[in-house]
Amino acid sequence: MTDSINEWENRYQLNQTGWDRGEASLNLLYWIEKGLLKPCRILIPGCGNGHEVLVLAERGFDVVAIDIAPTPIKNLQTALDRKQLNAELIQADFFTWQTEKSFDAIYEQTSLCALPPEKWQDYEQCLTHWLKPQGLVFAQFMQTPQEGGPPFHCDLSVMKELFTADKWSWGEQHETTVTHSEGRNEKLFLLRKT
Repeated sequence: MTDSINEWENRYQLNQTGWDRGEASLNLLYWIEKGLLKPCRILIPGCGNGHEVLVLAERGFDVVAIDIAPTPIKNLQTALDRKQLNAELIQADFFTWQTEKSFDAIYEQTSLCALPPEKWQDYEQCLTHWLKPQGLVFAQFMQTPQEGGPPFHCDLSVMKELFTADKWSWGEQHETTVTHSEGRNEKLFLLRKT
C-alpha cells in the first residue's frame, strides 16, 4: 500500500495530474440532467481533487469520496470548506477499506482505468461489496490507443467479462461529449447490481 500512496502522492506533489481538468466532468452533468442520477448515498472511489464531489454535494447528495493520496483529500476538504459544503472524505486504500453502510450508487470514472488490469477483479469485488442490491454504477470505461497505463484501456469485451451477467445488469451505451488528449475517450454505461 505504501508504494501506491507514494506513487499517487508524488503525482499530486509534482502536479502531474493531466487527468484533472479543474472542473467536474461533463459526463457527471449528463447523468444528472438525464435524471438517471438523483440525490442518494453515493461513493466516488479514486476521487482525486473531487470536482464531482462538489457538484454532488451542492445538489444534496450524501457523498463519500475516497482516495489513496493525502494531497487531493486535503485539496478537496479546502474546496468544500470554502463553499460551505459537506461530504465524507476518506484517505485510504479502497482495497482494504470497509464501510458499515452500503451505497445506492457509485460514480466510476477514473479508478478502474488507473488500476493495472491484474487488480480489476479485486476492484469489481469491491464495487459489488459496497453497493446495495439494485445499486447503480455510473461507469465510464476509458478507451485509449496507448499501450500500458495509466490510464489503461478498458476494452468492452473485457469489461463484459469483468462485470458478468450473473451479478450485473448492463444498460444501453450512453453518448459522451467528453474528449481527452491523445485519442482517448470514454464509453458510458449504467450498470445495476442484481
